[in-house]
Amino acid sequence: MGSTLRIVNGRVYDPANNVDGKTRDICIKDGKIVKSVPPKTKTIDAKGMVVMPGGVDIHCHIAGAKANIARKLQPDDHRRDVMRRLDLKKINTRSGTGGTVPSTFTTGYRYATMGYTTAMEAAVPPLLARHTIEELEDTPVIDKGFYILMGNNVLLYQMLQEGRHEEIRNAVAWWIDSTKSYTTKLVNPGGDEPWKGHRNATITQLNDKIDGFEQLTPRKIITSMVSAVEDLGLPHPVHIHCNNLGHSGNYKTTLETMKAADGRRIHVTHIQFHSYGGKPDENPTSKAPAIAEYINNNPNISADVGQVMFGKSTSMTADAPLAWMLTRYSSDQRWVNADTECESGCGIIPFAYQEHVYTHALQWAIGLELFLLSKDPWRMVLSTDHPNGGTFTSYPRLIRTLMDKEFRKEQMNSVNQKAVAKIKRAHHMEREYTLQEIAIVTRAGPARILGLKNKGHLGPGADADITIYDEHEDKELMFSAPRYVLKDGKLIIDNHEFKNNHEGKLLHVSPDYDEGIKDVIRPFVEDFYTIKFDNYAVSDNYIHHHEVIPTTK
Repeated sequence: MGSTLRIVNGRVYDPANNVDGKTRDICIKDGKIVKSVPPKTKTIDAKGMVVMPGGVDIHCHIAGAKANIARKLQPDDHRRDVMRRLDLKKINTRSGTGGTVPSTFTTGYRYATMGYTTAMEAAVPPLLARHTIEELEDTPVIDKGFYILMGNNVLLYQMLQEGRHEEIRNAVAWWIDSTKSYTTKLVNPGGDEPWKGHRNATITQLNDKIDGFEQLTPRKIITSMVSAVEDLGLPHPVHIHCNNLGHSGNYKTTLETMKAADGRRIHVTHIQFHSYGGKPDENPTSKAPAIAEYINNNPNISADVGQVMFGKSTSMTADAPLAWMLTRYSSDQRWVNADTECESGCGIIPFAYQEHVYTHALQWAIGLELFLLSKDPWRMVLSTDHPNGGTFTSYPRLIRTLMDKEFRKEQMNSVNQKAVAKIKRAHHMEREYTLQEIAIVTRAGPARILGLKNKGHLGPGADADITIYDEHEDKELMFSAPRYVLKDGKLIIDNHEFKNNHEGKLLHVSPDYDEGIKDVIRPFVEDFYTIKFDNYAVSDNYIHHHEVIPTTK
């Protein structure tokens, strides 16, 4: 198509630039959006269509060792969903398999065919970063990055217990730079390492002592990491999977975690799983109103919902105690626990959410409550915690559920009525998301929370990641099949057909640190890891198509 292109006559939804359904031209040159292009530039006539930035998935699990294990665990899932090589002349495409944990090639193609152009892998032990990068490079079309796990890192435990805060800051910076990652992730902070040692299986309060590290608590881990990430000026705040995920009454832990930030930025992920009332070991109740109210009133907090979608899923988490607990509730007897040396645990189990089951229906309804009670869609964005709450391919159905209250009521009437009895009568269930709000929760909001200034908008200087949809009353159909998708100005989907392949970039940061921290980390790695320190870091020449996102300091 050449290096320039103009999109004309489309109704543009670009919340970051306050464009709400206005008809205007979008000009593209050399992969970027520009103010103007020459008059004779080739055009796409988008009359009767909706133009949005490419979708941005802030939290998903699509690559790395745990994804590979999950794929191997479910060969039956893949046999039912084989994706043949796309028959494109002179285009190097690949075959693959789908299911709840698709292969790398299928993942990239299916994100693209929904209009998504960026996705962030949400949990990677630093030791396994090289493997993750290899799989992300195999994931076509989309740009991608990943968050490294720091909530159960034994060396950081030791530093924190001894009050070595400056060393913690430098160690975190070294780990991020050495792994080519984007920010830090806390999963059940303080909970995995004792569980792996069979000493203290459950952390229930933020002030609980961590067995084996008696001067340490989850609260100290959280506040230390919030401080380190803020001091380093990372574009995205610490990404937190709170303690007590899935347990009745855990909303109190969630509120305490958000309060522990003390006004500093944090992102609470898949917050639906952290919004339960009730007593431990009893059926949960909804505490979505309390969680939504706190987030509405505290602009330093952002979250993604982690919406449950009915059907098959795969629980795939660094919260190993949680995965062990879920084995009691799954009809599938397969389960894997993977230990990543001194850095993380991991649990994987096939799962299915069923409409008639009280807890599953309540989880589904709580996610919708959080969406509908949110007063600021820029800070409560869309996710299913793929593949934990549901696959990313279910996003179009979720969008329809948010936009169409009559469709939502039909769904409400078809699930466990005891679970949704109170929720379905609430006034906020009448709310319907607009196209502008959908553009926020799927594009502009995630990009802003991630600090990706060239993503999620259509202003000059932005990456030319653009999706054009036929406007349709059935929003699930509309968001399932864009007419055009452009990545870096290259036409990937043309008139509903996949026409071109593309290799996206790895997005990462490179914070400054004191080189002396290597002398602190080296002895620990040499003593307790299975690899030598000099082989730990991912070298700069190992990554190919990439972009360093600047820090603020």
